[in-house]
Amino acid sequence: MDREDWNTRYSSKDLVWGAEPNRFLAEELGGIAPRGRALDLACGEGRNAIWLAKQGWQVTAVDYSHVAIERARRLGREQGAEIEWIESDVTSFAPPRETFQLVIIAYLHLPEDQRRTVLRLAAAALAPDGLLFMVGHARRNLAEGTGGPQNPALLWEPEEIRAELSSLGLTVERADHVLRPVETPEGTRNAIDTLVRAERQAASGSSL
Repeated sequence: MDREDWNTRYSSKDLVWGAEPNRFLAEELGGIAPRGRALDLACGEGRNAIWLAKQGWQVTAVDYSHVAIERARRLGREQGAEIEWIESDVTSFAPPRETFQLVIIAYLHLPEDQRRTVLRLAAAALAPDGLLFMVGHARRNLAEGTGGPQNPALLWEPEEIRAELSSLGLTVERADHVLRPVETPEGTRNAIDTLVRAERQAASGSSL
């Protein structure tokens, strides 16, 4: 889907993804004390960015859909969350280097070359001891799960993401499949996602 496709999708209904944060993001990051700046790449309507801001993070959120950004601004105001919203394509947006203590990428599904570009920019944006959190639809979901993109080239597998992040100098502490219950006309089924946590080690070797 291109920019106009996403603008149309976000215009078609209120809050495509809902207002609550991604369940895995809340589970994984809820116990981490906010320690500075967070960057949400491809933030959509802002649910994860708003949750992070309400936890105490100083958040910058980026998406190329102007409809999504306007909805995110409105939702952020309604919830009293102060966030820097940026309308930009994450495949070309260059965040300042070594600035963010947390970078999140949630359900961003791109061709491999574009994904590698985004991961390179995300890794460069991490400060020493910074954490990268990723969650997205797994390729295994096509045969064993439900929903999500149907193009296997756009989907993530844990070991592939692990290898890409390791090549960028990050230490991958988790790369797994996780199950996400989804209500379907046939009843509750499990979607299969890929969840990754990686760190940029400080020179001293300490970690977040």
